[in-house]
Amino acid sequence: MQKLLASIKKEFLLLIYDKVGLLLMYLMPILLVIIITIVQDSTFKLVNENNIDLLIVNNDEGPLGDTLISILKQSGTFLIEEKKDFSSEEIQYQLLNDNQMLAFEIPTEFSKNLKEKANRLSVGMLTEFGLFDKDSSVASPLSISPLKMYYDPVLQENFRSSIVNSIYSFLGALESKLMVEDLYVQMGFDEVPAHLENQFIENRMEIQQISANTSSNQVIPNSTQHNVPAWSIFAMFFMVISLGSNIVKERLSGSFVRLQTIPASFSLVLISKIFIYLAVAMSQLAVIFLLGKFFFPVLGLPSLTLPSNLLGLLIISFLSAFSAISFAMLVGTYAKTQEQASGFGAITVLIFAAIGGIWVPSFVMPAYLQNIGKISPLHWCLEGFYTLFLKGGEWNLLLPTILFLIIFIFVCQVLIYLKLKIQNYI
Repeated sequence: MQKLLASIKKEFLLLIYDKVGLLLMYLMPILLVIIITIVQDSTFKLVNENNIDLLIVNNDEGPLGDTLISILKQSGTFLIEEKKDFSSEEIQYQLLNDNQMLAFEIPTEFSKNLKEKANRLSVGMLTEFGLFDKDSSVASPLSISPLKMYYDPVLQENFRSSIVNSIYSFLGALESKLMVEDLYVQMGFDEVPAHLENQFIENRMEIQQISANTSSNQVIPNSTQHNVPAWSIFAMFFMVISLGSNIVKERLSGSFVRLQTIPASFSLVLISKIFIYLAVAMSQLAVIFLLGKFFFPVLGLPSLTLPSNLLGLLIISFLSAFSAISFAMLVGTYAKTQEQASGFGAITVLIFAAIGGIWVPSFVMPAYLQNIGKISPLHWCLEGFYTLFLKGGEWNLLLPTILFLIIFIFVCQVLIYLKLKIQNYI
């Protein structure tokens, strides 16, 4: 036991003298978690809190342009700024120089076009019912001036598409209202009953959002629940720079050979490294989880909700940490120089993170890349944490992650043993 404690002390001293390694293992992930969570939380709020700035230039000569703007305001989806007599150049200039990123220009004949379109639809329906004689003019093409959407070039296509679809839905409600009004007029009624008219815009089918969560405690997915586990894993695996370089340095300096001359098993050296870096990895998790739980609310970010399955959290955390340590030791054992260990280890972790879903969610990747990503240990660590933090943490869902990480650790340790055996270190 005394020899093991001495070896652990030696590893601890090596660790605390590695200032760059400590910064990479603690400061870098803390900054990553805070910055990326703030950025993604802004995106969540933009989508969920419905406060999209929209510039509308209303050139309509009739009343329906104002009606459309009123509908958009009532929806609560947009913060609308109205302008009159704005040219195309002025609209583009304002988008490029102000905070707004979207603008719509309503054409001068907007009301006329909508009414004519509604009239054609209503007459066409009554003709099909046999109430009117067929009129060839109804079937002729109708020239309609389009609404124009201007956008800042930096705005992503998927966001633009969601806004366009939202505008389409409001236009559809307005067109339906006009068509029914015209139907009533064609059939000889003076006006549409008020209660029917209001229903076209106000009555919508409610959509209830339910997370597919096996836990009775429904955790609403947010930027914190996604980013804290993801970047905690990234931080653990980045210990490859410190631990991998440390092993190479000891091997090249002859420390491994000198350690063989003392009356103790070389396995004590490996166990001490595992012990120290396991403590480092678990402390990384603790620090980042505590930040998410108590510090994020101070920044106006959602607080981290810990899973109810605390035993599962402990097991996944331990296996994730042990996987990171095993990978770092594998790189350090096979690398020939410190630069090789640091460079190869860092690049490999970045690749594993990219294909494993740390940076970009796996479900948006092509199918073949999703399959390739399953070889990444970071993917399985992330799946385990997501199961705990977002999906209820049932053991049957955690089992694939546990099995893969155990296999990964075993393979790494076997490869480390074979290399050290060949080199007569053990």
